[in-house]
Amino acid sequence: MNILLTGCAGFIGSNLLDRLLQDGHKVIGIDDFNDYYSPFQKHANISQHLKNKNFILIEKDINNLTIKQFNNETIDTIIHLAARAGVRASIHQPILYEKVNVGGTLKMLELAKELKVKHFIFGGSSSVYGNNTPVPFHEDSTCDQPISPYAATKRSGELLCFTYSNLYKIPTTVLRFFTVYGPRNRPDMAAFKFMDSIVKGKPIDFYGQNTSRDYTFVDDIVDGILSAINLIPDNFEIFNLGNSSPTGLSEFINTIEKIVGKKAILVKKELPQGDVQTTYADISKAEKVLKWKPKVSLKNGMEKLFKWYGSNATSS
Repeated sequence: MNILLTGCAGFIGSNLLDRLLQDGHKVIGIDDFNDYYSPFQKHANISQHLKNKNFILIEKDINNLTIKQFNNETIDTIIHLAARAGVRASIHQPILYEKVNVGGTLKMLELAKELKVKHFIFGGSSSVYGNNTPVPFHEDSTCDQPISPYAATKRSGELLCFTYSNLYKIPTTVLRFFTVYGPRNRPDMAAFKFMDSIVKGKPIDFYGQNTSRDYTFVDDIVDGILSAINLIPDNFEIFNLGNSSPTGLSEFINTIEKIVGKKAILVKKELPQGDVQTTYADISKAEKVLKWKPKVSLKNGMEKLFKWYGSNATSS
C-alpha cells in the first residue's frame, strides 16, 4: 500500500513509520521538524529509515504542500497525525494551533480529494470529550464543550473530516487517542517529564490530586492504527483507542518511582486551566469492529519507556 503519513518524525508518527515499513508499505513522510521540542530528537526518530527505498521524506509544513508534489505518486491512504500538541501550550498560542490543527487538516483533506485517496485517517484526541460525565467516554458522547484551544482545534478537525467524507465520498476514520506514552515520548508529556524529574531529583508539579488518565502505550496505539488501515469504512467512523483503565496521578507517579528506584519530590498545585479531570475510553466499538484491544499494562509500558530513556532520551 502507498501511504502518505504526516507527522512522520513525531512521537506516534515515527513509531507507526517503523511498523509500516516493516510491513512492506511504501511511505511518503511529511514533517516540518518544528521547534516545539528538539528537532534533533525527531531526526533521530527516523534516521534509520532515510536510506530505505520504500520511504520518501518531505521536510515541509503541511500548510505549504501542493498537489504538484504528488503528481507522480499514487496515494492509497493518508494518515494525518501532524498537529500542534499540548493543552497548556495551546492556551498561550491559540492562533498557531488553529493554523496547524484546523488549517493543516483542511489542507490535507483538500489533497485527499484531489489525489482521490481510498481512505483518510485522522489522529484525533480524547481531549474533545472535555469534562463530560458519565465516564467512560463513548464515541457518541457529546463533544461540544472543549475546555482548551487544543481540544477545540481537534474537534474542528473531526468536523472537517466528516464534511469532506460526505461531500466528496472520502472514506474517513477518526481515531481518538487517549493519553499516549512510550519510547520517543515528547519531553513535555507527563510520563517522560515525571520520569526525567525523578531521575534527576527535580521537583514535580503535582496538579490535581483527584485527576486520572487512561494511559495507553504507543505500541497499542500503532496496532489500532494498523487495524484501521485495513478496514475502510463506507463513509465516516470514529473509534476510541485507549487502555480503558484510568490511573490516578498518585498511582502513576508511584509506578514510575518503583521503576526508577527513587522517590519523587512533589509540589502540590491547582489543576491548570484547560486540563480535564479524567480520561477514560469505552473501547467496545474498537474491540468489535477493529478487532483491537490494548495489550501493554502501565507497569510494562513504563518499564519500556525507562529502558528507552536510559539510552536515548534528551531533556530538551
